[in-house]
Amino acid sequence: MIDLPNHGRSGWTDEISYLGMADGVADLLSEIADGEQFCVVGHSMGGKVAMALALQHPDLVQRLCVVDIAPVHYARLSSFADYVRGMRALDLAALSDRAAADVGLRPYVPDATVRSFLLQNLRRDGQGWRWQMNLDLLGDHLDDLAEWPELQVDPYLGPTLWMAGAESSYVTSEAAPAMRALFPRTQLLTVKKSGHWVHSEQPAIFVGALRRFLQR
Repeated sequence: MIDLPNHGRSGWTDEISYLGMADGVADLLSEIADGEQFCVVGHSMGGKVAMALALQHPDLVQRLCVVDIAPVHYARLSSFADYVRGMRALDLAALSDRAAADVGLRPYVPDATVRSFLLQNLRRDGQGWRWQMNLDLLGDHLDDLAEWPELQVDPYLGPTLWMAGAESSYVTSEAAPAMRALFPRTQLLTVKKSGHWVHSEQPAIFVGALRRFLQR
């Protein structure tokens, strides 16, 4: 599992782009490849990075699984702007514990599962707290993350599983031509009773579908 730049334990940068993140992942995979290829799985922003990786570095990618995202421009990133506002609104210096953070985020992030996911990024810093991800950079570049880069590349010809949440608005019929033009061996799987967070909302179905795809 790879932490992208500005996420997790990876370093922070002054700018962010899908091409740059994909190249960073390619550099890491090349170091450990030893002639092998990888099955790459990416969700949401990570799904766009995974697609850019497969298109720019197809020699590294044996199979690709893209979860609830498409290679298109999105007018807005759903509720992510609200998430960022909520995280920025928390007074970390006065925060007593994670329970208080959960209460503070609730007006901005009503879904308890999503709040729990976001609060995984909250870390102790001495007597206070800090966000582990680069919240300022990511929050300031949501419009850039909604884009899809213009790539002068051949289609990726490896097997591709395109997994969508039935209750999500990220994968639409309008996005299918762009997806299949770049990934002609795409198989679309729509997961019932799931929104954008497919792996969290329907984990058993997600893991089962992914296992079947990888074992073919």
